Amino acid sequence: NNNNNNNNNNNTLDLSVVKDIAKGKNASSSKALKSNMKDEEIKDALSKAGLKTGGTPDERCERLFQVAKLVSAAKGNDATIPSKYIRKGVVVVGGSGADGKKDEEERRLKTQIERAKHIARLEYRLKILFAGALRKTLDNTKSQAEKKLTMSREEIEREHEEDDDFAFSDVDEDEDEMNKEIYNPLKLPMGWDGKPIPYWLYKLHGLNIEFKCEICGNYSYWGRRAYEQHFTQWRHQHGMRCLNIPFSKAFNEVTTIEEARRLHQTLEEKKLGKWDRQHDQECEDADGNVYNAKTFAELRSQGLI
Repeated sequence: NNNNNNNNNNNTLDLSVVKDIAKGKNASSSKALKSNMKDEEIKDALSKAGLKTGGTPDERCERLFQVAKLVSAAKGNDATIPSKYIRKGVVVVGGSGADGKKDEEERRLKTQIERAKHIARLEYRLKILFAGALRKTLDNTKSQAEKKLTMSREEIEREHEEDDDFAFSDVDEDEDEMNKEIYNPLKLPMGWDGKPIPYWLYKLHGLNIEFKCEICGNYSYWGRRAYEQHFTQWRHQHGMRCLNIPFSKAFNEVTTIEEARRLHQTLEEKKLGKWDRQHDQECEDADGNVYNAKTFAELRSQGLI
């Protein structure tokens, strides 16, 4: 019977032993407690109280001192003992051991209730604020936004003509500037900004020199660069097809119909200017490099382009 009672006591958290030690020893530190008690006494006290008895003698002494300190501060048997000090399998009785499951659930429930009350108070205050002071402002803003969605630009301008804080002066100035006639007596080409390019740039690129091509229907090309590029463009090649002359590099710089026919006849006689698909057909890769059909096919088969 005595053994059963001891087992029941060991399986239940009992802080009365620690309470007696706190009163009797009155130690100010774990070292002072260790000097007043033997290691076996400390281990026996921890075991009777239901606390952990493992670790080194210094750790056991520190554990007993911390629990005794908590008991003294609580002034009773309802001290909150962290679960790290309580031995596994020990049942927490009463209010002791606030880290137990029951006390933990009660604390969590209490925290949730307090949080819910705080949120409810905030919602109530916002509801009172919106229903009172801000209700008129919110209704006016909503109606104004809905009204603007159904209005045209002319109606918005007409509505704000009486308002000194609103004007479309900036927009009107931009429109007037765009519609203003550009002064360009030299008839210079327009740049990317919609204004005539500088005259020095105009002279540098030779844009004052006109090149006419009879094959293109007497179309004028201004500048040497545009003139050289037009031989490979659709307009010139269409004119060559209308003359039944296959295009080749030999016809570059030829712009008159008579000269093109004469050169074509000469090449036919010499067997030099006949259309050869592999040599005369030009192909362009993704980078813009131009090759004849034979070279293009070889590079493509090798995976180089």
